[in-house]
Amino acid sequence: MYKVDFTKPCHAHFIGIGGVSMSGLAEILNKEGFKVSGSDASESATTKHLSDMGIEVKIGQVADNITDDISFVVYTAAIRPENPEFQAAVNAGIPMLTRAEFLGQIMDNYKYSIAVAGTHGKTTTTSMLAHVLLAADTDPTISIGGNLQIINGNIRVGSSDYFVTEACEYTNSYHSFKPYISIILNIDNDHMDFFKTMENVVASFSKFATLTLPGGVVIMNGDSPYLPQIKEAAHEKNIRLITFGLGEDNDYRAVNITLDDFGHPSYDLYVDGKYQSTINLAATGQHNAANSLAVIAAAHFIDIADDAIKEGLKSCHSADRRFQHVGTYKGELELIDDYAHHPTEIEATLKAAKEIAKGDVWVAFQPHTYSRTKAHLKDFARVLSIADHVLLADIYAAREPFDETISARDIEAEIKKLGSEAIYMGDFESIKNYIKNNYANNDMLISMGAGNINEVCKELASE
Repeated sequence: MYKVDFTKPCHAHFIGIGGVSMSGLAEILNKEGFKVSGSDASESATTKHLSDMGIEVKIGQVADNITDDISFVVYTAAIRPENPEFQAAVNAGIPMLTRAEFLGQIMDNYKYSIAVAGTHGKTTTTSMLAHVLLAADTDPTISIGGNLQIINGNIRVGSSDYFVTEACEYTNSYHSFKPYISIILNIDNDHMDFFKTMENVVASFSKFATLTLPGGVVIMNGDSPYLPQIKEAAHEKNIRLITFGLGEDNDYRAVNITLDDFGHPSYDLYVDGKYQSTINLAATGQHNAANSLAVIAAAHFIDIADDAIKEGLKSCHSADRRFQHVGTYKGELELIDDYAHHPTEIEATLKAAKEIAKGDVWVAFQPHTYSRTKAHLKDFARVLSIADHVLLADIYAAREPFDETISARDIEAEIKKLGSEAIYMGDFESIKNYIKNNYANNDMLISMGAGNINEVCKELASE
């Protein structure tokens, strides 16, 4: 694999530079004095932001974008070998790095690199870690999978030894990382189009644990049924393991969890069986109490002061699209947006909503990918039934070709089998019109999914 010499700035080109992670990596290089260029399929606020920084961004991916002075190319998993820029770079003999490989090389430059893995909760937990590290004045570099208000975007370039990033399991991309602290929030049956079996998912996370640097630590959800596999993997490499969760056997525990009127948890923190202090969170839902324990364990491992930990956790409302209050419709309908797209995430979000909603909970759900919809059809129906009313948009295909064997109508049918209310609406305009004609004062609407369903709440809030 090509190794980037970060002490010798050169010309790096990013194919797919408008992506959340890719744009952040491009910013890091730009601020380190590299010449940075890139391309994307369409113009966006992100590509405009990069252009404003002096990065040359081409809209449209053509062979002519690959010039003789490019030293190496970084590309996303979405870029196929037939992509004209990809082909041109290969034909020119230019070194190629995947996004994950390049991110892994960046991490190698930091003593205290923290990678947050898990099927759910990565962005929120990384956000909490970012707030804690900033409260402690560590001047960290941060790469996050969503926009975080405290850093005005998804990237912050610091000048210290601290680096925190999300670590995605899809296509085993996090196997390119060698973190000092490896956090595993949970292990669930997602991305089965790639993993195929749950055994492969667990094996993937187990390997991730073994990549932790000597002297580092694996911080694992001790309530997970897959703890034994992770513990064995860490033990074989002589890597320390710390557990967190709600169960009595965990090293870090949240006890006596309560939620305020806005769903913000407070709890008593116990470490090694001893009471430490009371923790107050700004992130919503009981599941984030567990996530915050991983943050506290990581912060303790690198000697962050307790006052900074408490301050950071209390100030972090999470990143955009994580139970984000968008506004109201006519001052009567509360509008919330949430990125949840797996049954476990949906269940956590809707349970939190039911705890705090003053009226009925509506959910406008856009399924994400055909393969995920097919794999979790009955579970989608079960968890969506927690809401009082379910409005279904068409499936957001993302990276997948059209599959006529599955549709959002199938979720509607399964929900009705359970005796709950669901209506297939298809397009966003139909969803907006229906909710405007049927909501009651003090109801809550959650636009939910990893696609562009957030447009529903945004547009209602603007009316």
